[in-house]
Amino acid sequence: MPSLAIVGAGIMGANHGRVARGIPELTVTAVCDPDLERAAALATSIGAKYTSDLDEALAEADAVVLSTPSDTHAELGCRILASGRDLLVEKPIATTVADARRLVEVAAAKDRVLMVGHVERFNAAVVELREIVADPISIEFTRVGPYSNRTLADVVLDLMIHDVDLARSLLGAEIVEHRAMAKAVRSGDHDLACALLMFDNGVVANITASRVSQDKIRRITLTQHDSCVVADLLRQQVEVHRIEYAEYLSEGGARYRQSGLVEIPFLGHHGEPLAHELRHFAECLVSRRSPAVTGEDGLRALEVCLAIRDSAITG
Repeated sequence: MPSLAIVGAGIMGANHGRVARGIPELTVTAVCDPDLERAAALATSIGAKYTSDLDEALAEADAVVLSTPSDTHAELGCRILASGRDLLVEKPIATTVADARRLVEVAAAKDRVLMVGHVERFNAAVVELREIVADPISIEFTRVGPYSNRTLADVVLDLMIHDVDLARSLLGAEIVEHRAMAKAVRSGDHDLACALLMFDNGVVANITASRVSQDKIRRITLTQHDSCVVADLLRQQVEVHRIEYAEYLSEGGARYRQSGLVEIPFLGHHGEPLAHELRHFAECLVSRRSPAVTGEDGLRALEVCLAIRDSAITG
């Protein structure tokens, strides 16, 4: 059974600790954070040791979950990988392309598992949607919510990066062109962003990310030749809409009639996505196979998001 150290005892680190405690395939042995009091609070709640020294935490573990601020991922991640430990690093993989590449290269040189925490890949609705994608025309992502004082990055790297990764994964294609607009509202950085992406298979993706909404929405709408599929990531539900009959009459007394069918598939992958993610990481540690979200995936999502952010028309 792999032993796991959690490096970074903030909100995400605490979530990893809470969930990992209930996964029999993993044993959390250490929590590391510069704030020793915070490390102690998390460690005590899950029955692990605590420390502010990374090397001390590594001595207790086969693998690490790295949930520190994004700008520390490269330095700490490379130290972890170079020590011979496998690594699950929270998204984004890093804050620069050069740093992300460095992580990928060190993992390859040391033959270590490097997984990036794009947790939405493990959402039951996304797992089902992946099985339904057949002949896509377009795909739309809506990821909006109220403003939070816990703002660590612009909205592109904070929220939109989830959907850039999902778009690449679901479509099995690469982005060849993009257009974007962004607006700073409350944080002094981009709080609202919209991006239009063209993929090399001809599919168009429209992504909206906002942290100044009055509602919380996590939705994917996939348009195909024979259906429209709507995935609600918060409720973990999928609906498949199909038109069975439509009639259009001319102007001047015209009428419109349509009948349709809505299919609601049974989702067998329900549960907390973070738990599925950690179980998958544990499986990769034991089998030594490549994870579902590789370092290369994290690198590519970061490249695209940085290009979107830097080229966005701002208002």
